[in-house]
Amino acid sequence: MAKAKDAVRAALDHEDAGTLRHYYAQMLRLRRFEERTSEMYVKAKIGGYCHLNLGEEATIVGLMAALTPDDYIFTNYREHGYILARGVAPGPIMAELFGKETGVSGGRGGSMHLFNAQAHFMGGYAIVGGQVPLAVGAAYALKYQSKPGVVIAQMGDATTNIGAFYESLNLAKLWKLPVLFFVVNNGYGMGTSVENGSSEPNLYKKGGSFRIHGERIDGTNVLAVRDAVRRLRQRAEQEGEPAILDITSFRFRGHSVIDADRYRDADAVRRGREAFDPLRNFAAILLANGIADDAFLKETAVLVDREVQAAIDFATGSPEPKFEDMYTFMYATPVPNTPDAQDAIRAVKINRGDV
Repeated sequence: MAKAKDAVRAALDHEDAGTLRHYYAQMLRLRRFEERTSEMYVKAKIGGYCHLNLGEEATIVGLMAALTPDDYIFTNYREHGYILARGVAPGPIMAELFGKETGVSGGRGGSMHLFNAQAHFMGGYAIVGGQVPLAVGAAYALKYQSKPGVVIAQMGDATTNIGAFYESLNLAKLWKLPVLFFVVNNGYGMGTSVENGSSEPNLYKKGGSFRIHGERIDGTNVLAVRDAVRRLRQRAEQEGEPAILDITSFRFRGHSVIDADRYRDADAVRRGREAFDPLRNFAAILLANGIADDAFLKETAVLVDREVQAAIDFATGSPEPKFEDMYTFMYATPVPNTPDAQDAIRAVKINRGDV
């Protein structure tokens, strides 16, 4: 941990103080959003599965700081922080988690299927690795159409064990596509450690047989993530060279909000959260170097808390999706006037107590 702090301190001389404070505010925003999301899940405001980005704030903010508006992002189902850091308003994101009409996916996607075309945020995908071939296809489209930008294929560490990942690596290198494979390595694929689940635990090496460059990056260091992505992003766009970024972090909680995390030693988790908390460590560095003071930290916390509460209020006050729009965005639109379709709508209304 001392080496990570020294690396951040060494980079401070070349950084704008306002930018560093902005990174801290963004990281705090993600932290509070996820903490309140967990609270809303416990209160049954959010249904289905829900996976949080707690402990990955520096990874997310560093990534987004390096991207341009032309770039596209494909993520897995742990994507709240990514769409938030991409600049999408927190209100519609929280409304989507609540399943409301005002959500970024119209209340139809929930936690695992956030989407915003304007921000080039191409969605979270519930199928492990399902987003990776799609991201490579998008990179092919950018190259085919001679458009600027690169594609980020974000994934968890266990995704690197599936076949679609290797097929995607092959095509990305073969066709020289502008894509970065952004592996968020928090040490566990659900309840299985990387060492027990992968014959090559150094995930950045997994592109070796395809001659794809890989690097391991400290995901608790927002500046290290930003600088690595900037450098490899430029290489991918200008030279058509894909890369694997093995971004390491410490997983604060279980795989999802319903995972009791009993397979990890409680004391080790507590120590890990204290040692590798990117938010606390970055705040300490800013204070020690005179870039921020206690007044700034307190003021930022108040503003962030208000913003997240406003997002919850927006979601709470938003309408539910309309029954008559049940089939909207499906292949058959408007709703076909068939007995089966009408019976399905009536069954939902009865279940909800509206009939």
